[in-house]
Amino acid sequence: MYSEWRSLQLVIQSDRGHMSVLHSYPNNVGKDVAHAVVRPLGQGLNSSSVSSNESILKTDKEVKWTMEVLCYGLTLPLDGETVKLCVDVYTDWIMALVSRRDSIPQPIIKDPNLYVQTILKHLQNLFVPRIEYAHNQITLCLRVLAAVQKLAHDSANMSRETWEVLLLFLLQINDTLLAAPTIAGGLAENLADKLIGVLFEVWFLACTRCFPTPPYWKTAREMLANWRHHPAVVEQWSKVICALTSRLLQFTYGPSFPPFKVPDEDASLIPAEMDNDCVAQTWFRVLHMLSNPVDLSNPAIISTTPKFQEQLLNVSGMAQELIHHPCLKQLPQIFFRAMRGISCLVDAFLGIARINIIRERLPPYGISRPRSDSAPPTPVNRLSMPQASSTMNTTPPHSRRMRSVTVTKATVKASSGSTAHPPKVTHQTSTTSPLSSPNQTSSEPRPLPAPTRPKVNSVLNLFGQWLFDAGLVHCRLHSGMNRDGSMTGMTTPAGLDVRRKPSQISTENMVANPLFDANEFPDNYEAGRAEACGTLCRIFCSKKTGEEILPVYLSRFYMVLIQGLQINDFICRPVVASIILNSPALFCSDLKGIDVLVPYFISALETILPDRELSKFKAYVNPTELRRASIHILLSMMPLPHHFGTVKAEVLLEGKFSSEESSAHDKPVTFLSLKLRLVNVLIGALQTETDHNNTQMILGAMLNIVQDSALLEAIGSQTELNVGDNTHVSLKSHSRNSSGISMTSTGSSEATTPDSERPAQALLRDYALHTDTATGLLIRSIHLVTQRLNSQWRQDMSISLAALELLSGLAKVKVSVDSSDRKRAVSSVCSYIVYQCSRPAPFHSRDLHSMIVAAFQCLCVWLTEHPDMLNEKDCLIEVLEIVELGISGSKSKTSDQEVRYKGDKELNPASMRVKDAAEATLTCIMQLLGAFPSPSGPASPCSLLNEETLIKYSRLTSTSKNHFRYFVLDNSIILAMLEQPLGNDQNPCPSVTVLLRGMSGRHAWTMQLHHQPRGSRANQKAFVPEPHPPPKGNMGIKFNVKHRPFPEEVDKIPFVKADLSIPDLHEIVTDQMEVQHEKLKKLMANQILYENALEKNSEERLSKTIFPDPDTECSPPPPAQEFQTARLLLSHFGFLSLEALKEPGNSRLPPHLIALDSTLAGFFDDISYLDLLPCRPFETVFIFYMKPGQKTSQEILRNVESTSNVQSNFLEFLLSLGWPVNVGKHPGWTGHISTSWLINTTGGSEEDTLSPDDTGGGIFNGEKNALYYADALTEIAFVVPSFVESSTDSLESGLGTQEMETQMDLLPSLLKQAPLTLELFPNHSDNLGNSQRPSPTQKSKRLPLGRTVPPLGPETKVVVVWVERFDDIENFPLTDLLPETSTGVETTTNSSTSLRTTASDKDVPVVFIHPLRTGLFRIKVQGATGKFSMVIPLVDGMVVSRRALGFLVRQTIINICRRKRLESDSYNPPHVRRKQKIADIVHKYRNKLLEPEFYTSLFQEVGPKPLNP
Repeated sequence: MYSEWRSLQLVIQSDRGHMSVLHSYPNNVGKDVAHAVVRPLGQGLNSSSVSSNESILKTDKEVKWTMEVLCYGLTLPLDGETVKLCVDVYTDWIMALVSRRDSIPQPIIKDPNLYVQTILKHLQNLFVPRIEYAHNQITLCLRVLAAVQKLAHDSANMSRETWEVLLLFLLQINDTLLAAPTIAGGLAENLADKLIGVLFEVWFLACTRCFPTPPYWKTAREMLANWRHHPAVVEQWSKVICALTSRLLQFTYGPSFPPFKVPDEDASLIPAEMDNDCVAQTWFRVLHMLSNPVDLSNPAIISTTPKFQEQLLNVSGMAQELIHHPCLKQLPQIFFRAMRGISCLVDAFLGIARINIIRERLPPYGISRPRSDSAPPTPVNRLSMPQASSTMNTTPPHSRRMRSVTVTKATVKASSGSTAHPPKVTHQTSTTSPLSSPNQTSSEPRPLPAPTRPKVNSVLNLFGQWLFDAGLVHCRLHSGMNRDGSMTGMTTPAGLDVRRKPSQISTENMVANPLFDANEFPDNYEAGRAEACGTLCRIFCSKKTGEEILPVYLSRFYMVLIQGLQINDFICRPVVASIILNSPALFCSDLKGIDVLVPYFISALETILPDRELSKFKAYVNPTELRRASIHILLSMMPLPHHFGTVKAEVLLEGKFSSEESSAHDKPVTFLSLKLRLVNVLIGALQTETDHNNTQMILGAMLNIVQDSALLEAIGSQTELNVGDNTHVSLKSHSRNSSGISMTSTGSSEATTPDSERPAQALLRDYALHTDTATGLLIRSIHLVTQRLNSQWRQDMSISLAALELLSGLAKVKVSVDSSDRKRAVSSVCSYIVYQCSRPAPFHSRDLHSMIVAAFQCLCVWLTEHPDMLNEKDCLIEVLEIVELGISGSKSKTSDQEVRYKGDKELNPASMRVKDAAEATLTCIMQLLGAFPSPSGPASPCSLLNEETLIKYSRLTSTSKNHFRYFVLDNSIILAMLEQPLGNDQNPCPSVTVLLRGMSGRHAWTMQLHHQPRGSRANQKAFVPEPHPPPKGNMGIKFNVKHRPFPEEVDKIPFVKADLSIPDLHEIVTDQMEVQHEKLKKLMANQILYENALEKNSEERLSKTIFPDPDTECSPPPPAQEFQTARLLLSHFGFLSLEALKEPGNSRLPPHLIALDSTLAGFFDDISYLDLLPCRPFETVFIFYMKPGQKTSQEILRNVESTSNVQSNFLEFLLSLGWPVNVGKHPGWTGHISTSWLINTTGGSEEDTLSPDDTGGGIFNGEKNALYYADALTEIAFVVPSFVESSTDSLESGLGTQEMETQMDLLPSLLKQAPLTLELFPNHSDNLGNSQRPSPTQKSKRLPLGRTVPPLGPETKVVVVWVERFDDIENFPLTDLLPETSTGVETTTNSSTSLRTTASDKDVPVVFIHPLRTGLFRIKVQGATGKFSMVIPLVDGMVVSRRALGFLVRQTIINICRRKRLESDSYNPPHVRRKQKIADIVHKYRNKLLEPEFYTSLFQEVGPKPLNP
């Protein structure tokens, strides 16, 4: 930079301005003269009277002579007051440039610049170290420095010459004290911080008022390079360059760039009046003032300064002894501090630095990861390495180093001294570590780089050379690669080997000799190297989408990582930890050639994740954060083996950069061969992980790899691994770096499994399970998760929920698994429920019950996906026992002997939520297993028939709904019975059509009564009686015999008096009676004649009649044509007994059977209301497409109008989520309540169904078409909102007039319809905020305004965003797009509020999908908050394949919505809402009849009756 400018060092060395005439005289002469002359001057300054305070020097000659004496006086010993008085006089006189004082001689007042320049040269003598009275010298030097500070700050008349002299004065005194090797407790050590601080402060003032010329900058840079062995120099440089950077970023990137916060005391070092151009010029020069910071890692360079060479000449010894001067023992921490400062600058330029004052007591920086703080380092007065102890130091070397270099002002007070260190070295508490990110809590998301950050190439142009060199400090490279300037930019003296040698004992010997104790040697420069590696990782992870990075930078970066991740000979744990902690997004950033590092990262993860304790990392890194970063990297590498398959990476040479020359490790490695290692790492991580967030991430990764493997095998693309000679060494090659074997630097192996198995055994066990297949992976996953679900995880809610979600996802993986493994999953969930329900009462909380509810939901998923499991008796019994436990609170069969029957038990469930979940499981078992999808399709598990449909196809002339009889069974099922046979019925048999409305939905049944087997009536259409036998021709002989009424013997019996008690007729007849008697005789005679005539006619007709007579013959009656089938059905099922009709004596429940009065007003509205209540949860997903640079909602909505605006993978992704449906015909959820669950509609012509190729997905905007997915337990509508011009055409809807009227009938309503308006929510929009107003770009849905909508909340909707450029995520206008996500559910009225406001943007979960160049997809999840926030399988930072993307997104959405329902206090399951509505209908429309009246009504016809007006 200053190559063509000359340095002023020779000028400074040759300047004799600090010499006095008295130096030519003997010492005693000068001492006496100085003492005599200075005393009266000092007394005049200290006098309180004005007259005596006036200077005694009047002329220029007097002043100059006196100054010669004062100059010599400053060189005297400090045993008297002479030097102090000289300092008093000079510090008073230099104030002539600030203000006039009486004590200042007039010649100085007249020409202050000239005299101040001379005084400054004289004051150099004060800073020459004295052996005795060092404390007095420190005090006087501090006074002079304070006076110089005041002079520079307050003087307004300083000339350029004076400024230059002042700067040279400061450079000279700094060089005098700081250039020489440090002496413990010496003047330099005590004054270093103040000296360098005043130099920078005055230098910045000079830059503001009189910018130094290039020679001064060059001189400062050269001289500063000689002082770098002082910690204070690097500390102060780091502090001022951070302050300058803060000012630089303000005007370079504007106010939108994240501010770089620095402490006020540091910011005050930069004058406020310094303009922007001056700041930029000063910043660049100060940045390079320290020269190459990597030199700090080379004691040979630091010890080649002139003052060190003088030390060599004065002390006998060799060069090696000079390199190991005690003061150079601090170089590792100084080097680390320099790298920390550069790391701070890099973070500032990337825009990831934010102030965080939550944990002030911790160090303000961490080597590891993007920091959420930005306060620059605060120096302390002295940083020193631990002194050699006579006893063996048992503290790990990494701990000793790191604890000694992380001392800050904030930690000095809070930390306690370690017994292994001197008191001045603070001991870091165990709660934090310098490699961790101390100001970032474990749950806090990583800060993203600023969108307007500079390019990677720009940052590397500034800091790349230093960081690349620092990342390879003391590395042993391959013999074919020379460590020259072209590789690392570091120049080293010839013949000096700088390989990993803090001392002359090589690391090779340290590793080879197991008896060697590394604690006996001072730590090396791994801390600074680790910081540099971590900083490089953050730089490359900040690459923008589509940004190009120079290949030379990529190659150097990969070289640094390959060296840092070496774990074969010597594992440098600080470097490995720093790389891992800063590389979570490394494989998600589309770096060219980054996949060559996959084996090295796998090796590092195999060292970290299967190690439960991480004891060797604990000293300087937070194990939880290290494991989390490792898991993030693992998540980003999981799809690579399947994605690249048998692609061979020719540069994956694991042994190339090590001392091994065997060719076994130099063969090309296929990505597919790495799958087993990744799976083993994943399994090992799950076995050893204890943090709940980390565990959930691992569980998400497991479902990812299992589903991806299953899909890959399903399409027949699975490439079988060769078992030939090319791969027979795979176990051998993996064993060195596998998850089962972790080799330490001492050659010992560690047990890494929780069962304390030897690692090789664990590895062979994993191989034996065939985890390279989808089936093996699935079985292994089920075993691991079920075992831990009922042991370690059952008391942790977050892990339990994630594990249950994983099991639910595994149930949907289409892989053939043995029934025993499926039963294992079901049985483990049942055991989990039993344990949670049996916990003591104090542990029962809402969270515990949420875990039980989630377990029942998981059980339903397994049963619906594998219904054949219940064909096995033991599985069926176990599941039903769990259902009984959930509903009643206890099992009936507690042991083999004791059985408690249902009627004997008291209902005491764990909670009503648990009871509802158990009832839902029972409904699932009884009604869904084997019956889904129903004949009406997966869109509706219920029947699509209702009263209107059935009445149309009946034989009735009237279409009134009053032909139905309505009954309620057990207060839970509404029966709508139509007694008329349907039009297509050919057999006149008792038929009844029943609509059953229960908790599980609406079902239509047609039942017929048959008294014959199905086979005998197959060909018989009507009843035919048995034929009559043929008559016989012989009629027999007819005898005319007169029969007597009594036998003849009766006449022979004599009469008795009793016989004669009744007189004869002639004895009692009188004349009057005789007339009547005669009349009666005539009537009797006529009657005899008539009867005889009739008998004669009958005999004549009988003689003419054939036999047998059809009129008199007995024949069976014809079959009945009319039946009271409702009565028959209820009677046959036993509901018409007197007991069923009576009110229970001790219960508020109605009888088992009651009738409903359908003639009451509002009855059919409530029935329609019940039909609108869904019988399973429904979710809505809104999908947006975001092109690079877009920020407004209209731009985003317009993207989906054409296929040219979207990527082809986006359309494929849409169709992988669900299938297209026509909104006008769709009977399920469509994304808006106004068009959902419609029946009896004929809207939506075939022309409305367009293929997604016609548009960019905007066809699925919910107006006419949408995407839909449903299974037995949930239904999801995927809507792609599109831009619609706001006009009067917005009144148009996808439904016709007829359909809309039908819809209005289905929705419960008032009698009158409110007028349609352009507003979605009339009379409410004026009171809504901007985010809640209806969008002007969205068509208003035709809602039944003013009518009641069923309470379907809480609303469960998720936003999915396809972003082409990952950096645009922060610019996604979620608030502006929320009006586009209206589902109509938010308009439901509650008792307390008239309108339910929409959810805020913070509560809406958003899943961002970013396509990578490799064909994989990067996931970012945000928006979900609370203890239910982390949902699997998709977690933030995951990379997924194209095959599994749709499944994983859909499964994540299902789990997100389930979590939201678990968290909601107001949510009721669908069957509970339907049950409540049924009870309400019973209460309102019950027909309270007495038993006789009820029986009578069953025999009466029903039909339409005129309604009262």
